[in-house]
Amino acid sequence: QVQIVESGGGLVQPGGSLRLSCAASGFTLGYYAIAWFRQAPGKEREGVSCISSSGGTTSYADSVKGRFTISRDNGKNTVYLQMNSLKPEDTAVYYCATSRTSVCSGFGSLRYDKWGQGTQVTVSS
Repeated sequence: QVQIVESGGGLVQPGGSLRLSCAASGFTLGYYAIAWFRQAPGKEREGVSCISSSGGTTSYADSVKGRFTISRDNGKNTVYLQMNSLKPEDTAVYYCATSRTSVCSGFGSLRYDKWGQGTQVTVSS
């Protein structure tokens, strides 16, 4: 069964850190670029970060540059999102998705065909 499962979300104080994981089963994650998206209540989903299949290329939304780091371990079929210096505006449900290709080429939804169920991140004091 093809499945993507995100984990690692939770409640954290401003300035804190979380590491999200995106684990795949039923297919080889390493063939595909993977992106993280987020959606806050009442807002549209936005792309956060992307990593190519080899891990050699990454990209970030301006709002998270310098604070978030995407990485992957293809041997574990898992992609990670390390989030540091979290802000209340980072509060959202975070999703990972597999690209249809091995390279990152923007965050248009049509470029991604497998999605996880999401994990909630809440940044609040």
